[in-house]
Amino acid sequence: MPKVETSRLKYPEGWELIEPTLRELQAKMREAENDPNDGKRRCETLWPIFKIAHQKSRYIFERRNEISKELYEFCLDQRYADRNLIAKWKKPGYERLCCLKCIQPRDHNFQTTCVCRVPKHLREEKVIECVHCGCRGCASGD
Repeated sequence: MPKVETSRLKYPEGWELIEPTLRELQAKMREAENDPNDGKRRCETLWPIFKIAHQKSRYIFERRNEISKELYEFCLDQRYADRNLIAKWKKPGYERLCCLKCIQPRDHNFQTTCVCRVPKHLREEKVIECVHCGCRGCASGD
């Protein structure tokens, strides 16, 4: 979640290009956080939050060549995007990674990665949802 904005914060040049989209995604995040979780499993309540956080990080990551380096670093420092997730996207094999919980072995049975990281052609079941984020497949080889 981004830090609280103050009037003393100086936004870098080019902020007005990405601000409307980030504000819209922030409003969606607020709605997802305040959404009642009636009838949902405990793990399903966090899925919309993970999805929106992924969208914000992916938006900034894809625009990194169009915006200045100063603005890109500002967005990472102010937590508009997840720095660690973007660092993984830069590595081969992790280009479509949905969240960092899917690659942490301590969070899964048998100390492996999440089932959504398995390519679709190697799965026994074709439709699988990740327990952590609701992803249906983020293996880069799909």
